[in-house]
Amino acid sequence: MRFLFFVVAVALANPINGQNCTCESNFEWVKKTFEENDAGFQYIIDRKGQAAYSLHNQLILERVREAKTLTECAELLREWLRFFRSGHFEIQILTYEQNVSQTTSEIEKYGVWEVDIPQFAAYIETKQEADYEGIWDIGGVYKVGIKKEGANYIGFIIESNVEGWTEPGQIKLKIELDKSTFFMRDHSPAVSGTPELIGKNHLQIGNQMLIRLNSIFSDDPLAENYLKSRSSRVPFLDELNATTFYLRIPSFDLGSKSAIDQLLADNRDKILKTKNLIIDLRNNGGGSDQSYSELIPFLYTNPIREISVAILSSPLNNQLFLELSTAIHFFGQEINDDMRQFAKGISDKLRSSRLGEFVEISDEPISIIHRDTVYEFPRNVGIIINERNASTTEQFLLAAKQSRKVKLFGTTTFGALDISNMNLVESPCNEFMLWYCMSRSLRIPDFAIDDIGLQPDFYLDRTISQWRWVEFVNDILNQ
Repeated sequence: MRFLFFVVAVALANPINGQNCTCESNFEWVKKTFEENDAGFQYIIDRKGQAAYSLHNQLILERVREAKTLTECAELLREWLRFFRSGHFEIQILTYEQNVSQTTSEIEKYGVWEVDIPQFAAYIETKQEADYEGIWDIGGVYKVGIKKEGANYIGFIIESNVEGWTEPGQIKLKIELDKSTFFMRDHSPAVSGTPELIGKNHLQIGNQMLIRLNSIFSDDPLAENYLKSRSSRVPFLDELNATTFYLRIPSFDLGSKSAIDQLLADNRDKILKTKNLIIDLRNNGGGSDQSYSELIPFLYTNPIREISVAILSSPLNNQLFLELSTAIHFFGQEINDDMRQFAKGISDKLRSSRLGEFVEISDEPISIIHRDTVYEFPRNVGIIINERNASTTEQFLLAAKQSRKVKLFGTTTFGALDISNMNLVESPCNEFMLWYCMSRSLRIPDFAIDDIGLQPDFYLDRTISQWRWVEFVNDILNQ
């Protein structure tokens, strides 16, 4: 389980007078802070061994000493952290720098494609079939053309006012047989798999969504519904047919709780009279356990077992809970009496422990949720998941999977739950913010999720387009 409320706090380190602010000094600070405060540090050292850790430190340090920019340094710090896990950590740059020479060299490296743009636009107007070729909008700031060259495709700038991307013909992306490369604002390459046409007028390349601007084709209603669900930042409920409701929840962040609760309350009678419920959680990266609490009654069939967590006692972690125990507001989040009492209980336990010890937050390692009512409907619940589900979303799935009504559809989740409940601290040089984790699940090592994820009951392979997943699940539930 995670905490009763999602903790994200700022613990600021005092700047050191005369601090020599280099990538190496920042690396040593990140290393020391993580070793002393992160709940997953020793767990991974015990699994991988001290020798592997020492070698990793040596190899990263050699490259750290050559880093010239904060961006290069940040990526090396993230690479060092990935030794421990793939998620639930972050390095945030607080001071950005202008690096014109790097931008210039990147332009020279990736090149400018010689193209007659008016002629290309005229050619696009003649196309009768939708494919990658076309003129596309990216985020409202780039207008790019994509032209087939042999077996591959080249994406080039037509218009842009983004610094470093104003020259027509600059290569913005490449699509090859089995991979795509999208050059980010800072010209760094983001490599992903084969792009996917969403219907006929949207193109997904990695994390980028391109919208067709010229020769717009008549689109499939399934694609339009998928794009609606993907773009929505708030939960919504649609009636797919007489037997199935579709519930989209983009996020479980605490700010979404009231909207989720209200949506379920307003439609409670309808949901409880309908045979099937599809819950689409794609790209929901987590948030707060409180945000899904009102969803559990619709899924419940039998007692749900939840495994508790233990917190690492350390100077930063202990200070956080001490501050939370008296706070009214903390990092933009309102702290109510229940939260303060909960934090005080943890703070008291941490203060009575020795530094370096793990303190269980609950008196019992396992809690069991009992409910008096098992509703007849919905009889079948299909939850759609993908590789971007993590943290609280995975905690919800652990609970939901225990219901006899529930089946998971999609792909394996991200796997970021065992080591959780994040805190953050600012570097002495005020250049970086480090996010790390304070708690460790009592599930591990017997039932590890980090870097593994949760498996679907029905794997939706690459031959089933993302925008057809809801249709697929609906067909299964209605068979």
